[in-house]
Amino acid sequence: MTVFRVWAPRAQRVDLDLDGRRHAMEEAENGWFISQALQHKPDSDYGFSIDGDEPLPDPRTPRQPHGVHGLSRPVDHSVFRWTDQQWAGGQPLSSALIYELHVGTFSPAGTFDGVIDQLDHLCDLGVTHVELMPVAQFPGNRGWGYDGVDLFAPHESYGGPAGLRRLVDACHAKGLAVLLDVVYNHLGPSGNYLSRYGPYFTDHHSTPWGDAVNTDGPDSGEARRFFCDNALMWLRDYHFDGLRLDAVQEIVDTTALHLLEQLGEEVAELEAGLGRRLVLIAESDANDPRYVRPRPHGYGLNAQWNDDFHHALHAALTGERGGYYADFGSLEKLAKTITDAWVHDGSYSTFRRRCHGRPPGDLSGHRFLAYMQNHDQVGNRATGDRIGSLVSEGRVKIGAALTMVSPYVPMIFQGEEWGASTPFLYFTDHEDRDLGRAVTEGRRREFAAFGWDPDRIPDPRDSSTFGRSRLDWSEVDREPHASMLRWYRDLIGLRRRVPGLRNGRRDRVRTDYDEDEQWIAVSREGLQVACNLSAERRRVPFLHDPTTPRQVLCSAQASEIGEDSVVLPPDSVVLVIPSS
Repeated sequence: MTVFRVWAPRAQRVDLDLDGRRHAMEEAENGWFISQALQHKPDSDYGFSIDGDEPLPDPRTPRQPHGVHGLSRPVDHSVFRWTDQQWAGGQPLSSALIYELHVGTFSPAGTFDGVIDQLDHLCDLGVTHVELMPVAQFPGNRGWGYDGVDLFAPHESYGGPAGLRRLVDACHAKGLAVLLDVVYNHLGPSGNYLSRYGPYFTDHHSTPWGDAVNTDGPDSGEARRFFCDNALMWLRDYHFDGLRLDAVQEIVDTTALHLLEQLGEEVAELEAGLGRRLVLIAESDANDPRYVRPRPHGYGLNAQWNDDFHHALHAALTGERGGYYADFGSLEKLAKTITDAWVHDGSYSTFRRRCHGRPPGDLSGHRFLAYMQNHDQVGNRATGDRIGSLVSEGRVKIGAALTMVSPYVPMIFQGEEWGASTPFLYFTDHEDRDLGRAVTEGRRREFAAFGWDPDRIPDPRDSSTFGRSRLDWSEVDREPHASMLRWYRDLIGLRRRVPGLRNGRRDRVRTDYDEDEQWIAVSREGLQVACNLSAERRRVPFLHDPTTPRQVLCSAQASEIGEDSVVLPPDSVVLVIPSS
């Protein structure tokens, strides 16, 4: 027996279509319509007819077995037998290593169960948190997930609700927390029927994807409730340990209680009720510390992605200066992000042609995620280039070392740890051919403006574009991938063994650099890191006099370690831990 409910404040009449039979729904308060408990089969399909029109999927559909345009199907969350009753949320973010993955390309199977098959690899690597790119139902069978339209329904081609529960339960059994990337700043264009039901969007604000989510206009209360309930559903019913909130700067809210602050309050309340740790991580390019400052002075989110760290590191390693990399590239900028989180903390941005950001103040490094790669920074390149295809193996190892010894929470992108040769391309499977063609042509115009040859840009609609993006797991045991994997394991092991590397104390990090000689040095809690990014051997001074080394990690065997400095060959890094 199920009570069917739907919010449709503009409708004169709403009918429930259940297994092909229509039932008139009763109008309740605030634009809600309800159909009292009706008996149905587990595989019953249902939808809602607005004012006599053809039935549409439920805006809160828990399952879409027939795709985004088909009818919905109920889900009984009580049937799954969870085994994680003793799970308390895993490691805190302060000691986390986050691993971002895309379900469809992470494993040969491209499913939730396929991810389960590779969990031992993540455990051996030292991962603490697995972050899934969006899994809410999106058009077609392959895609990144950021054009999802059925936000309450796990994607069918990945394994649907049952498969997602199995994955989260399996992760918890191996001590891995699970984060989910959710998109609350827009919905995809194909299969998005929310506007047929009510004012979920408003033209009072705009985003890069069109009208903004209605957070502050008439009838915005139920629209806000939709997104908050969605977040709580993933955490409660699917046992996720946290959410990554996509592009929060595009959630425009002029009310006194910002939607993000409301969400933070409700998640904190759920955390107390469940008795396990829950986290919210923002993606934002606004360089605004208010997202992670505690309420009521901020929105109270736990952490945010730090694109400035990525941009400074990437530009220093690759020499790229196009687009937003125009504001980066010097070792001075890289050193600043290592200690101060952001380059743009109120300073002028040539890319934006205005001042950008504000100082992070006394925020702990635990409030920021640091990464050399992620899905955006790889996949939004015209040909999905990973860092290993742009620079030498030595430079990749330098980037990995600086990420892992930073005072921030490190994150790596699938396959990064072994220097995967497979690209990560942008791919789609839009059932609407006109929309698919428009996406393809739009990306080609976009990249042509940056100087890329449009003929070299893979067609997102081509299934081979998706196929090329699948990880090749046979590389793990082959050189040079095996040595890269050992390097990552050594760095991760070092971070786990040395408590001071996880304390988040930005004020205890020292940096020095020489732009002409192209070296940079970092000292943190007695650890000395020396990097040579030049084409010549360089002598790099230590920032403190280390005692007899207890452990040394070298990316190149030709390094010469002295008492107060190290001589490094080109594109190499050494880490020295003095004895206590």
